Amino acid sequence: MRRADKTYLADGWRVNRDWDGWRVNRDWGGHTRLGSVVGPVHDQTGNSARIRGMGTSQGVVAENVAALQERVEEAAARARRKASDVTIVGISKTFPAERIREAFESGIRHFGENRVQEWESKAPVVEGLAATWHLVGHLQRNKAARAIRLFHTIDSLDSLPLAEKLNQAAGEGRRLPVLIEVRLDPTSTKTGCEPTEMSRLVEGVLLMPRLELRGLMTVPELTADPQQARPVFRRLREMRDAVSRQFHCELPELSMGMSRDFEFAIEEGATQIRIGTALFGVRQHHR
Repeated sequence: MRRADKTYLADGWRVNRDWDGWRVNRDWGGHTRLGSVVGPVHDQTGNSARIRGMGTSQGVVAENVAALQERVEEAAARARRKASDVTIVGISKTFPAERIREAFESGIRHFGENRVQEWESKAPVVEGLAATWHLVGHLQRNKAARAIRLFHTIDSLDSLPLAEKLNQAAGEGRRLPVLIEVRLDPTSTKTGCEPTEMSRLVEGVLLMPRLELRGLMTVPELTADPQQARPVFRRLREMRDAVSRQFHCELPELSMGMSRDFEFAIEEGATQIRIGTALFGVRQHHR
């Protein structure tokens, strides 16, 4: 009889580690249904395998999901938070749609893409998956209507003109969830709302009937030491708290932290972490 030494939860999936490998189970209303053994998780030294960034097979994706969930639990425990309050958003840019399906089968339920055009080509392949699709990259105003048809949530809103386009394109009877992207990297000239403009943008979005402001997002400066992102994460949380008080509104989401620094983000209050390499492997860049 096999002994399971630990259980992890990954977006509704229950993953039990036994002495020989990982068993993936799904919890259906309190009842656990046994899935398949997806492969061993111990390396040649006998230690539990961590994230295998080079792999792309189903077994390795499942191992990565389990290892990620373990690290999420540990980071949440350090912050005296619940791991269930943190959502893993798999960032699938440049990866084929098949990798998305593998991650879905391993328990991931949220996925993020950077470009409208890329997701248009992938979406038909994963049609029917009960997942939430996030746009996390910069959105041009002339693509707002296309983005609304393709994504459940826009996580990179950075201007009032874009908000107005999204509000107009959302149509009657829909409230589109959005996050405001705040540019906190002083070296960046890329997208994101300036911190000094954030209150004005929040106020404007709250007045738009077809947009549902859920929180804030940021991308910190890439540094040699991932822990240097911690003050940025803390600042975003403090900014969220300040505008929540200012406008008397609930903003439950903080999207911050990626593969190299998500544990620090969780410790500073992240509710969504955007994971690419640590989930899918080394990214294949298009030329």
